[in-house]
Amino acid sequence: MAAVLRLEQVDLSRRHGLAKVVGTVVSIGGATVITLYKGLPLLHHSDVHVKSSPVTLSSSSGSPILNWTLGCVFILGHCLSWSGWMVLQVPVLKRYPARLSVLSLTCIFGLLQFLAIAAFTEEDLSRWKVRSGGELFTILYAGLVASGVAFALQIWCIDRGGPLFTAVFQPVQTVAVAVMASAILGDQLYTGGIIGAVLIVIGLYFVLWGKSAEKKGARNLLQDQLAQGADVTRHLLGGEASAKDEEAAPAMLA
Repeated sequence: MAAVLRLEQVDLSRRHGLAKVVGTVVSIGGATVITLYKGLPLLHHSDVHVKSSPVTLSSSSGSPILNWTLGCVFILGHCLSWSGWMVLQVPVLKRYPARLSVLSLTCIFGLLQFLAIAAFTEEDLSRWKVRSGGELFTILYAGLVASGVAFALQIWCIDRGGPLFTAVFQPVQTVAVAVMASAILGDQLYTGGIIGAVLIVIGLYFVLWGKSAEKKGARNLLQDQLAQGADVTRHLLGGEASAKDEEAAPAMLA
């Protein structure tokens, strides 16, 4: 999306453009491997695990295939919406460079949309009650950290490095979730997670190298243009001085 809107340069004929494309694909592939492929277990935990009650999903159709299809459609819509949000931050911040105000407006309009959807999907008011400290902590963490701090940092990164630079770090959260789930919840680590993490790191290296090479090339091009402009100016000033000397010579002889 950033390339289509000309917010990100992707020149496949140059190494830095090819590196950005390959790195993005490899990072996404690594996140996909972590999600879909398990492989052999690495660490065998003890029998003590965090017990969780089974979750049942109610659906009007009752068809697992339909639920799976709708889930994939919703995830795809989320990815497109998230990508569009990142890309649109570039023109928004150029015209309205107040990052905190943009963050506040984003959260306010997100809250309004959430309330409108919740009014139709959740009619039982008793479900809105906070019944435990864990629920209160989850709400505060989601509002302050996951929304406030995370959005503020993402807007700052988009303003400084562009949407691709920010989006390419998204697969890292998959690695962080896998590590934290193993350390805190006692989930099993598998070889698929390690393979995916390695792919994500390799993809990040390619993208960051491509961005660095692109900026270095643009800087060198600007320096060459400034040097050429200085040479032209010096040449013009030298020509004017020669012309003045030629005009002054007959006057001195007279």
